[in-house]
Amino acid sequence: MLGEMTTGLEVRLAERPHGWPTENTFEFAEVPVPTPGPGQLVVRNAVMSVDPSMRGRMVDRRSYVPPFQLGKPLEGGAAGEIVASEAPDFAVGEHVVHRLGWREYAVVDADAAIRVDPTEAPLSAYLGVLGMTGMTAYVGLLDIAQFRAGDTVFISGAAGAVGSIAGQLAKRYGAARVIGSAGSAEKVRHLVADLGFDAAFNYKDGPVAEQLAAAAPDGIDVYFDNVGGDHLEAALGVMRDFGRIACCGAISAYNAEQPPPGPRNLFFIVSKRLSLRGFIVIDHPERRADFLRDVGALLRDGSITHRETVRHGLRAAPQALLDMMRGENIGKMLVTL
Repeated sequence: MLGEMTTGLEVRLAERPHGWPTENTFEFAEVPVPTPGPGQLVVRNAVMSVDPSMRGRMVDRRSYVPPFQLGKPLEGGAAGEIVASEAPDFAVGEHVVHRLGWREYAVVDADAAIRVDPTEAPLSAYLGVLGMTGMTAYVGLLDIAQFRAGDTVFISGAAGAVGSIAGQLAKRYGAARVIGSAGSAEKVRHLVADLGFDAAFNYKDGPVAEQLAAAAPDGIDVYFDNVGGDHLEAALGVMRDFGRIACCGAISAYNAEQPPPGPRNLFFIVSKRLSLRGFIVIDHPERRADFLRDVGALLRDGSITHRETVRHGLRAAPQALLDMMRGENIGKMLVTL
């Protein structure tokens, strides 16, 4: 299956950025196609994921995953076809998802690969709505925020990959009202007209606190936080007593050169007896089967939908990351290889 291909392209971290990454942050290299060792596969990547968490890994600091290494290829979710196998449970021609994107060919340990069927869903879906993205929305809403039918839910970054699924799940599971924030009039229209949100606002149109208070005059029970900053402060201000907050991300601060100021109303956590919990979806592997069953069923019967923003060619991946952090995507940002 390797044919005459002897080299493949990869994207490496050339320097650690301060503030926004630039073209100098990345470098491209042609490298020999790897040879699998015992228990390994060579995968020709077909599509790769672009995620906000990748920005955090460019910084050399302790976190829940190791930082990217200078001079080494970046990493992230990818899906592709097995072109060589030294693992008895995987055959050449099968398709898998794994965590070694940002390269055309990846040598993957078999125990780090998950077999997927491209006849059941497009490969891209296994990186988005049926992958870590969708599972983040599912776990965050149901397990971390302890969503209950009748809740009023606010989701920041709601037109993004995770937020768009979380909002739809809340609606399908019986939310009284789902409100989203987004960064353009087009995205606001998409949330209401296409995804079924009850209300949405453009956070660039005015103070988030004022717009959220107008959209949720009776308060909110659940806040799914993808943004942090002024969105978190606004949510704290309108939370009902015993509300729950799932902290998924804080993209508003990822490229800040100085630590941003924290919310000024943190005492509401005490006075309103709120629950606020951060989470990382990789800590919840036991929920994968439930997620695939539940969200897969909703996807098949048309109860939820998903959008993808796609860039083409591995050389487009650095710009795709920058575009995603600037909010130029609707739904999942992907790069085809």
